[in-house]
Formats: sequence, structure tokens, C-alpha cells
Amino acid sequence: MRPGNAAGLLAAFQYTVLGLGLFCGITAYPADEPIRLITLDPGHFHAALFQKEMLPGVASRVHVYAPAGPDLSAHLQRVDQFNSRAQNPTLWQLEVHTGPDFMQRMLAEHPGNVVVLSGNNRGKADRIKDLVGAGFHVLADKPWIIEPEELPALEESLNLAEAKNLAAYDAMTQRFEITCILTRELVQDAEVFGQCLGGSPDNPGVQMESVHYFIKEVAGAALVRPPWFFDVGQQGEGLADVGTHLVDLVQWTLFPKQAVDYRRDIAVLRGAHWPTSVSLVQFQRVTGEKVFPAGLEAAVRNGSLECFANNKVSYRIRGIHVNLEVKWGLEAPPGAKDTEFAAFRGTRSRIEVRQGPEEQFIPEVYVIPSRSELKTEVSTALQRKLEVMQQSRPGLSVRKEGERLRLVIPAEHRVSHEAHFALLTKRFLDFVRNPKSMPAWEKPNMFAKYFVTTQGVKLARENKDR
Repeated sequence: MRPGNAAGLLAAFQYTVLGLGLFCGITAYPADEPIRLITLDPGHFHAALFQKEMLPGVASRVHVYAPAGPDLSAHLQRVDQFNSRAQNPTLWQLEVHTGPDFMQRMLAEHPGNVVVLSGNNRGKADRIKDLVGAGFHVLADKPWIIEPEELPALEESLNLAEAKNLAAYDAMTQRFEITCILTRELVQDAEVFGQCLGGSPDNPGVQMESVHYFIKEVAGAALVRPPWFFDVGQQGEGLADVGTHLVDLVQWTLFPKQAVDYRRDIAVLRGAHWPTSVSLVQFQRVTGEKVFPAGLEAAVRNGSLECFANNKVSYRIRGIHVNLEVKWGLEAPPGAKDTEFAAFRGTRSRIEVRQGPEEQFIPEVYVIPSRSELKTEVSTALQRKLEVMQQSRPGLSVRKEGERLRLVIPAEHRVSHEAHFALLTKRFLDFVRNPKSMPAWEKPNMFAKYFVTTQGVKLARENKDR
């Protein structure tokens, strides 16, 4: 059955019990079994993006377990848009199970072997632990945890997955962004970049910034956010949420395929946070709600909601100082959109990713020699590097712009943020088919990433000056 009208589907499938058999106690499916997806409580639009394309070896029937309500309806509508689009429509068939006991029913009925989790972040690590304990592979959207007290639960979940030979994977989609890939390759080239400078808290070796907006379009439609998205106790502060991508990119870029021990390699030095003020009219526009929910009343000041979605964190990783900043605005200026900035300072050059008006809000990679006497050497080294890179990414070239060298990236190598989810899902499914193929460094680096994000938020809350 195609999803069709979301409200109609919700009514039709309410409290459906499927006669597909019970699979309690199974810890993993045989390799030759088809992969059967389950979507659990899809409160975030990312849950639908995992199904933007049909996936090889994945059954078209997907089970959705969630409480009845607007979050579920929005998810069904998004998948229906993928099924009904004119070009390359998907063929997903959704079986919807609702009710307050949706989690317990899913664990008992066990109609699939892979659970996709993207929604409210409160208690997510405990949910993942329960899912892995019941024998499911798990693809969970970031963040897995939002508070430092949850780090042991994260560790328990990953240890359990490893013991049961299951894949539990964090959706780090930015690793599939071409500018991030190119930055990583350039930073690892000693002739182009040299060695990363250690810097200081006020002049770091690595600096990154991520700017997002509450009002945006996704898959061609205006995004309606759930009210709890503005509750940092459920969504997390900006650093705990989207900041996970920045922390992941830092260690993924500087130390590729290396395990990072957060107890030995990382020191979180300081944190700060500040609110984005959202008026009731603006809140109504984003959520469709008429009033601020009771759970958000404590954050309302002078008629506006103060959402602590903005953070700064300064930390040191293996002697390299890193400063990160996450900011959320209400709506992007005309023509603008979410943007990111990154700068890695090396002894020979600085590698930057910029996405401002000059770049027409498209991310671009720049190489800037550290000193004028290195211009020729860095330029020659970059040309040599491009010759190697062109073997897998034909058409890459470089253009001189004053003191900067700008990489020219052909359109065929650029993949949209939404398309990153399909690429990540395909990689995850390889791990499902062979869990032991997941790199050993992924697990300790998960701990390192969430140690930085949660400790940064903790220090921000302790910093009375914000």
C-alpha cells in the first residue's frame, strides 16, 4: 500500500498488528536475508531522508512505530512525496503501528532487522541500548546523547552492539560532502599543508562555524518543526546537536583512520552559550502551534521564547587548539541558507572552506600559503596533488584569486545535503551485512566526539557570563 494521505493512513493503521511472525531473541539476521527497515518515532525530518531513494537489497515494506500525532503525520507525508514525485519515484510501502506502547510492541513483534531512529533526543542512548539488546542493527541520527551524564549509556550501547555482532552507526553525513573530503585530503598532504599548528585558545589551529535557521525548506516543502525542537532538554543545545558534525570533522580530518582516546587526547577548556529569541508569532509560523507549550514556559521571557541554540567551545586535541561555534537564527536573509566555515592552519598553508555571499552560498575550498615566500612551492605542490586527485575525481582544477588558490569543483562531484543520507545509508548497510567491517576507530571516536559536545555544553551552563 502506498502511503497516500497521511491522516487517512494513520487512522487506517491505528493499532494494527501484523501477522508477520515473532522474532524475539534473534540477535542478527543471516547475511542472505533481505534487509527490512523499521522507523521508530520519526520526530525529525531526517528520518524520511533515509528513504529518499530505494536501496539495493532493502525490502520496500517499511514498518513505522510511533505515537499518533503531527510528527508521525509529517513523516508519512514526506515519504509520500518521494513516492509520488515525477522523477525517479520511490516505491516504499509503509505499515504504521501507533499507540502509547509503540516501543514495547516493536520489540515484541520484531518485523525487521534494522531500526532507523531520528527524533526526540532525550533518552536516545537508552533506546539504542534496548534496540541493540533486542537484536536490531541501528542507524541513529545525531545526536546520540545531549548530556554528559549519558556518556556511560553510549558506551554500554556500543559495547553491546560489538558483543552481539550488530552495526550501530551514527549518521555523520558531512563526511560525504565533497568540500570536507577535499579538505581532509589536502590537510594530509605535507607538501601542500605542512603540519597543523597547535595555536592557542585565542588563535587556534582549527576553527569552524556552523550557521542554521529554524525556518527552511526540505525536499521542496516548508519545514514544520515540532514544539519540542525548541526545548534544549529534548533537542539539545546547538553544540550538542549539529555541533556533533563539527567535532566529528575535526578528528576525521586531522587524524584519519586513527582512534582518539578522549581521556588522554582531549581537554575541553571553555564553553559559552546564548539564546535565539523567538516571538510567539514566529513560533506559530515554525510549529503551527497557537501558544508556547507548558514545557517551554520556563524559557519564555517578556513574551518571547529564549532557545539556547547557540554555543562556542574551545578544546585541545593532541596538542591542537580547536574553536567551534554553532549558531541558529530564525530565518536566512533572502538568497541565503545554512552555511559552514572551516579553517585548518598549517605550517605551509591554511585550508579554508567558505560558503558566504562571495561563493553564492555554495561551499568552496581555498588554499592560502602561510607566507609569501611559500606561494610558488605550495602552488606547485597543489598542482601535483590535483593530478592524483583527478584520477578519482576528474575535472578538478585550481584557480588563482589574489593570494588564494581556489579549487574548482565540477558539478558532478557535488552532492546535496539530502542526498548525503542515501550515501551514508548505503555504507551503513554494508556494515549490517558485515558488522566486523566497521572500522575499529569509529567506536572510540564516538566517545571522543560526544565527550567534547556534552562537556562544552556543561561548561557553557557553568559560565555565568555566557
